[in-house]
Amino acid sequence: MQTEAAVLWESGGKWEVGPVELDSPKNQEVLIRLVASGLCHSDEHFLTGDMPFLGPMVGGHEGAGVVEEVGPGVTTLKPGDHVVTSFLPPCGHCPSCITGHQNLCDMGMHIADGWQVTDKTARHHARGIDLRLFCMVGTFARHTIGHERSFIKIDDDLPLDRACLVACGVSTGWGSAVHRAQVQPGENVAVIGVGGVGSAAVQGAHIAGARRIFAIDPVEFKREQAMRFGATHTASSIEEAFALIQELTSGRMCNRVICTMSVGHGEWMGAIMALTAKRGRVVVTNVHPWTETDVKMSMLDLLTMEKELVGSIFGSSNPEQDVPRLLGLYRDGLLNLDDMVTRTYPLHEINDGYQDMREGRNIRGVLLLE
Repeated sequence: MQTEAAVLWESGGKWEVGPVELDSPKNQEVLIRLVASGLCHSDEHFLTGDMPFLGPMVGGHEGAGVVEEVGPGVTTLKPGDHVVTSFLPPCGHCPSCITGHQNLCDMGMHIADGWQVTDKTARHHARGIDLRLFCMVGTFARHTIGHERSFIKIDDDLPLDRACLVACGVSTGWGSAVHRAQVQPGENVAVIGVGGVGSAAVQGAHIAGARRIFAIDPVEFKREQAMRFGATHTASSIEEAFALIQELTSGRMCNRVICTMSVGHGEWMGAIMALTAKRGRVVVTNVHPWTETDVKMSMLDLLTMEKELVGSIFGSSNPEQDVPRLLGLYRDGLLNLDDMVTRTYPLHEINDGYQDMREGRNIRGVLLLE
């Protein structure tokens, strides 16, 4: 069949919307009619070179839609099911999955390849070329094909233009606070960068019972929005936040610091660690340039203050458990997805959406694909 998708043909280029040919779904694969897709910063890294570009690809990984067709051997989904994507498909039986770490699934670690996980070939084609899929889902499209484990069934009455956010940004941010930082009631928390992922981290810390939540971002609009999501204080820079946190905590600083800025840089890590209390934990969720190897921080501070510096992918989440959980919180009014969607765009305005992201106009932009 023919559909329409936004393809990145070269690093440093723009998304080009055009026709794409789709094969039929093969073993354990499903055809999805996509309804909405979040404009996540992760896709931007392939334009800027912060992540290596492996070849022409259909972008997008934060999507929601409806199952149109299932291939042989599919057992978890049927036509008509409403789904959100899991950008790391959990197999359910590797060592990571069976110990409760689906975000580190052996199968999910093939996402960088961009081919179908079952046979390492393509189902998407354009201009006579096989196309890769970002995170093996490619949600900047009207239709896509992927492994059944890349899609999680949700209730039919949930709005798909909101549900799509839990496919990546919300699960990543919320999980960074709840799962990886393990925010406890009464703790002080700093969130550095309060766009889509950071706003979800603020909400996760708030739901977990943090006493103070410091939202740090140079963009005034984002700082203002962070207060709606549960932040108690804001600062425009790490330096400004240091003085504020030092004053309000009597010098004890923050128990948890969560890094969710657009792109991290190793030279900032010393200042970030300085925001952190004794035995505090810093969670690095944002991407750093893939070629970066130098990090500047005091190892003596790490040692003598017993601080922790940890990484987190997908918010250290178990998507098959956490996606329904988060949508339940949304249904009950405890998780605010509505205010996270700042603007919506048709598919052909995808580059406008990303420009708005770069200029700090959005918490999250969403493509409407129908």
